[in-house]
Amino acid sequence: MTQASDAIAHNRRAHDALGAEYDARHPEIFNATEQERLRTAVMRAVDLARPAAGGPVRALDAGCGTGNLTGHLIAAGAVVTAADVSSTFLTIVQGRFRAGGLAGVAQLNGSDLQPLADRSFDLVVCYSVLHHVPDYAAFVREMARVTAPGGIVMIDHERTDASWTSTEYQSFLREAVVWPPRRWWYWLQPSRYWKRIRPLLEWQRWGNPRWMPEGDLHIWPDDHIVWERVESALAAGGCDVALRDQYLLFEPRYQREVWERWRDRCSDMQCLVARKRQ
Repeated sequence: MTQASDAIAHNRRAHDALGAEYDARHPEIFNATEQERLRTAVMRAVDLARPAAGGPVRALDAGCGTGNLTGHLIAAGAVVTAADVSSTFLTIVQGRFRAGGLAGVAQLNGSDLQPLADRSFDLVVCYSVLHHVPDYAAFVREMARVTAPGGIVMIDHERTDASWTSTEYQSFLREAVVWPPRRWWYWLQPSRYWKRIRPLLEWQRWGNPRWMPEGDLHIWPDDHIVWERVESALAAGGCDVALRDQYLLFEPRYQREVWERWRDRCSDMQCLVARKRQ
């Protein structure tokens, strides 16, 4: 197996094993503030993607996970195909949305969007997905391929280029994340030591210090999503960028008042919307 196929296989196994536990492990996604921001972004994208001839928006949730984006798309009136590498996630999504709005599910291979047909969707979206894909630029080109002329591609929840070196962002983190005071009994808690020891027992890290339990790949200062590559891939697929929305992600570990004060001063995430040329 190649390095890329190994990474895809690990990604599939990891998310099959997580299943419904995924939501609880990601409070940075599943909190009211981020969900409201995402709801607004999805509604905007659905409105932009409405076919001139009328009818519902045909949407693809590329890398659907447990159905976070799928739910927002259905609530916005779209008819959704949910696609993922994890068969467990697809089963969860089918169970959650069997009442309506789900056109079907598709098992992905982790590299492209086969067997989905060219120009078959009015709206193609992915959220917190690209950093899991070995060749993310190729995946973006695939998103453009399956988008109908005049349709919309939306890519959300990936780190901005500037956030990796931003001193302002680091200042925000130092102020926003306040560790609770330690009492003497804290040092007697076995869980405190287990959290440090457990990563050392993951044998995969012995040969690859960047091995991540959930298959994250492009999450390092020297290996991250480069938005110029994303935009070049969209352009190669016939798409023109219509909107770049940079925002400061809210996480429950932040002091709310600090986040409110900094949200207009720095950002760490981007949502990009592009339209495919007619």
